[in-house]
Amino acid sequence: MKTYMTIEDTIGSTPLVRLQRIPGALGDSRGNVILAKLEGNNPAGSVKDRAASSMIRRAEERGEIKPGDTLIEATSGNTGIALAMTAAIRGYKMILIMPDNLSLERRASMTAYGAQLILTKASEGGMEYARDLAMQMQAEGKGKVLDQFANPDNFRAHIESTGPELWEQTGGEITHFVSAMGTTGTIMGVGTYLRTQNPAIQVVGAQPAPGSQIPGIRKWPEAYQPKIYDPAKVDAFELIEQAEAETMARRMAAEEGIFGGISAAGALVAALRVAARVENATIVFIVCDRGDRYLSTGVFNPAP
Repeated sequence: MKTYMTIEDTIGSTPLVRLQRIPGALGDSRGNVILAKLEGNNPAGSVKDRAASSMIRRAEERGEIKPGDTLIEATSGNTGIALAMTAAIRGYKMILIMPDNLSLERRASMTAYGAQLILTKASEGGMEYARDLAMQMQAEGKGKVLDQFANPDNFRAHIESTGPELWEQTGGEITHFVSAMGTTGTIMGVGTYLRTQNPAIQVVGAQPAPGSQIPGIRKWPEAYQPKIYDPAKVDAFELIEQAEAETMARRMAAEEGIFGGISAAGALVAALRVAARVENATIVFIVCDRGDRYLSTGVFNPAP
């Protein structure tokens, strides 16, 4: 009998595409190639599909959870959606805790997969408060927290899949890897793998400039710094203004046909800054998710 894939089997193997117009003088004339890894092509629409599948599968393998159990996670959106999908695939109940100032599309996607959504007031502490509440609920016996911020299975997904894909897709020519920094699982895992192939590869993180609020890009207070994060594994940081990320999101769609999220646009801003400093480089940035996840925010509305 023929064996067919499940939806979970379609996670990964996402396209890597070259930007044609936005790089301008920073591209061909300097010998630079800027490439976008389209993680919105994953089944639940983001790079977090990889980590969510990894965290649940590995916990199962260790006997820490079994189908029918309740899982709990604090999320700003993409991890929650990916966990809700994976929980639906593998037979778990999912409780997600999210600040109420994040997009309506994210809320709807989580509940569509059958997750229970708890909204917390952003004024009470945003993601930090949501993380505390998740741990409190676990202590009360209401479920198991996978804890994307401290779980090595988060970045392990990128050591095992995203990193090798980029190395193969570029034929080993990648010189710079650029990623938004949230939980930091993507940048930690991909950077770790790429450095095993070529220690000279530069890893660049996009962080929000002071006062900027960019979904998917965070600079955590010291007490909430993700335990999986090792600053020694990031060579350079680019501070991204909210307005320039939003403008770049519109440009990516209108000039390149890449309908990505705001954090992806922030990573592209960082990649272009890198391109302005180097020559003959192959620069890869992560398009973390799809732009349709942000339509209700108005970021893609044309200027009046």
